[in-house]
Amino acid sequence: MTIKLVVGEGTLNVVSAYAPQAGLDEDIKRQFWEGLDEIVRSIPPSERLFIGGDFNGHIGLSAGGYTEVHGGFGFGERNGGGIALLDFAKAFDLVIANSSFTKRDEHLEMRQKVVRELQGYLK
Repeated sequence: MTIKLVVGEGTLNVVSAYAPQAGLDEDIKRQFWEGLDEIVRSIPPSERLFIGGDFNGHIGLSAGGYTEVHGGFGFGERNGGGIALLDFAKAFDLVIANSSFTKRDEHLEMRQKVVRELQGYLK
């Protein structure tokens, strides 16, 4: 979903995205990234862009080859979905904002607790 907002003298495009889950077919994932690519390419360079969503990937703790887009404040281990997100951000000169600042420990601990509980539930 995309919303175009006129803010002052400029235009802000807000895109909401939800990437396919890790276990789904690679063709479905490819279609998602191609669709998002098409949306981003349709936005004129003179307009601003904000993409928010769940990309079902982990970009990892450090930038590791993606210093242009990864702020160095990630967490966990990078996976395939994270690499796809980093490559996409790099291709369009975007920044992964959530990696640009430190998170409070209790937020990271809560996320880890939820993941552990979910993993235990799924076994």
